[in-house]
Amino acid sequence: MSVNSLRVVLIDDHPMFLEGLRSLLTAHGMQVVGLGSDGFEAQHLAHTLRPDLIVMDLHMPTCNGLEATRRITAEYPEIRIVILTVSADEEQLFEALKAGASGYLLKSLRAEDFFLLLAGLDQGAPPIAPELAQKIDRELLSTIATSTKEDAMLSPLQRQILHLIGQGCTYREVAYHIHMSESSIKYHMKQILSKLHLANRAQAAVYARRMGEA
Repeated sequence: MSVNSLRVVLIDDHPMFLEGLRSLLTAHGMQVVGLGSDGFEAQHLAHTLRPDLIVMDLHMPTCNGLEATRRITAEYPEIRIVILTVSADEEQLFEALKAGASGYLLKSLRAEDFFLLLAGLDQGAPPIAPELAQKIDRELLSTIATSTKEDAMLSPLQRQILHLIGQGCTYREVAYHIHMSESSIKYHMKQILSKLHLANRAQAAVYARRMGEA
């Protein structure tokens, strides 16, 4: 799926930033289908609109981005979530990735850099701000190191699914490629994550690339 065809929901409690972000993405051809100001609105829009991508602030009143990410990815694992933050030292970003977020971006990024990193989703590259990429990589590598010995437990079908996830495919796209239902893909992904002791699809994608699956 081309990044320009993604249906995007934007969530931020600062109206001026929200409007600026919508203008930026719309100018680059992305379809912004919904706007919200807190985590509860993010969950509602995820349920009613089923977007391909949610770009969401980390710190918001009532329900923050971390809690909303946990709830949305638990119910709609096919929806990709990119977290926004003002600080490169935000420790909760690690928790957001564990909760299922596909990446994170700094609000201070230049507009063009912001869009280019977001567009990396199309090539299966998690949009991660350079300032924290190395820290995230070290944590994921530590997780992967404990998972390697379990790799032999994956079935050929599960290896194929992991390969496609490593290439950046959504569950819907994986289902299309191997002629299975999306619910079956989600079931197998749960088995894959359990066998490899991984927390979410983002870690599975990194695992696939690191281990030569992708």
